[in-house]
Amino acid sequence: MSEPRGPEVIGRVDQHTESLRTVLVAGTANLAIAAAKAVAGLVSGSAAMLSEAVHSLADTVTELLLFTALRRGRRMADRAHPFGHGKESFFWALLAAFGTLVAGAGFAITHGYHTIRRGEDLGDATPSYVVLAVAFAIESVSLTRALRQLTREASSWRVSRRRFLHRTPDTALIAVILEDSAALVGLVLAAVGLILTELTGSSVWDGVSSIAIGLLLAWIAIGLGRANVSLLIGKAVSAPLQADIRAELERLPAVRRVVALNTMFLGPDSVLVAAQVDFADDATGARVESTSEAASRRLSARYPIIRHVYLDPTPGPPEPAGPAEPPGS
Repeated sequence: MSEPRGPEVIGRVDQHTESLRTVLVAGTANLAIAAAKAVAGLVSGSAAMLSEAVHSLADTVTELLLFTALRRGRRMADRAHPFGHGKESFFWALLAAFGTLVAGAGFAITHGYHTIRRGEDLGDATPSYVVLAVAFAIESVSLTRALRQLTREASSWRVSRRRFLHRTPDTALIAVILEDSAALVGLVLAAVGLILTELTGSSVWDGVSSIAIGLLLAWIAIGLGRANVSLLIGKAVSAPLQADIRAELERLPAVRRVVALNTMFLGPDSVLVAAQVDFADDATGARVESTSEAASRRLSARYPIIRHVYLDPTPGPPEPAGPAEPPGS
């Protein structure tokens, strides 16, 4: 049996625990960095440093929302929610992306614009450089942890990290990696803005740096928002995995062919499979039931993320008629 061809097949409990730890590490780091940046920004009067402080604060709020997403999305199914609460993870992650866009990007761009128009008196920038260096080291540690998780999960399914990141429904991991990467770039932008402001004596560079940080945050937030909206409204699994599911169903003895196949993510670790199946003409009701049960067992065993399987007996197109016999035969 071939290996699964798609990172979205991952549905292990330890992945959820690992994502929780990754989010907690990132959130703790961002909260400490936000406080240090705010102090340095107030001392130096740098717009870029204050924007970076809001950036880190926005990231901290994001991690809090992602933590909420991971916890609430794991609640058990009930009568009102028979498929569980997995989609709630995507909702909270969408709120996190929106918060980054409004609070982080909005403040950075607005503050940078006012700095360019009105100017600023730059004080002692030494604390800012120290904070930027320390923040870079801390953010690097947080990003390294997230990348280790990404590498482990991607290698376990023999796909590249980029492909895994593009396809995985684990939006918490995606958010941490993108936000930590943006944080490192933002720190560099803030440092460049400070250096150019000190060299030229013009606060325009600090304002431009702040705007650049804001645009970076907006790009990250929009990307995360689009990914979560797609999952929230019912994104299907990848085409290779759909092909594998179809092939697995058509291997069942009583199945002639799969007429239609629909899949949907119900959460980061839950997928629904609904297929219209053309059963063999001689298949009895009991055989259809046993085949449906076997399909659910086989798909769930091979792809742990598949939690719900429904087969709808559907007549397929009629078989093409054979060549007509010649007249007089």
